[in-house]
Amino acid sequence: MATVPPTLGALLRGLRSREGLTLKEMSAKSGIPVSTLSKIEHDRLTLTYDKLQSLAQRLGLRLSELFSETEDGPVQPVTARRSLGDMARSVRVETPNYDYYYLCTELRRKRMIPVITKIRARSAEQFGALVRHSGEEFLYVLSGKVVVQTEFYDPVTLEPGQALYIDSSMGHAYLAAQDCEEAEVLAVMSSAEEELMESLLTLHEERRHGGEAVNENTPPSLGQRRTGRSR
Repeated sequence: MATVPPTLGALLRGLRSREGLTLKEMSAKSGIPVSTLSKIEHDRLTLTYDKLQSLAQRLGLRLSELFSETEDGPVQPVTARRSLGDMARSVRVETPNYDYYYLCTELRRKRMIPVITKIRARSAEQFGALVRHSGEEFLYVLSGKVVVQTEFYDPVTLEPGQALYIDSSMGHAYLAAQDCEEAEVLAVMSSAEEELMESLLTLHEERRHGGEAVNENTPPSLGQRRTGRSR
């Protein structure tokens, strides 16, 4: 029988159980309200990449550790690690305008985060504020057409087989082109900071509910405006 991939809620619930924390204690430690934590653990709410990164930082974990299902004991020296990944074994985060499939999540302390993303948002209004997080990222279009909007450049449209590499600290948004119902891309995020994974997963919280809207509690790192400049 195929193994059902864990949800973000199940992973967070398992982490809290391993740490022996109550919801209230987890709330105090993470800075997330008890009601919000409960919704996340029961898969009624998710977290954006930025907020996942913030959560892991508060808990003193790497993002890859946040996605790990069990404690594996002492960290082994990195010599010849390998992870086979596919969408069936990914950690899935679904929002109204995007579906994210985090690959190879069993590997801890990794510096690259591979994600398959299905994009349905076609406008800046659907996407919300431009996203910013630490590190760099590589985007490769698998199917459909993707409009990439960035803080300092004019929008560019990518077709299957085309790629883009950007500094992730620059505000950015990925949209499906107007004549494309859904686009699928492979994104690989990388950072010298060990907390990259936490940052990535927190990006999804407001984008799952409320039509991808960003609420008033969105941290400044997500970016609250776009400049429209190019260079």
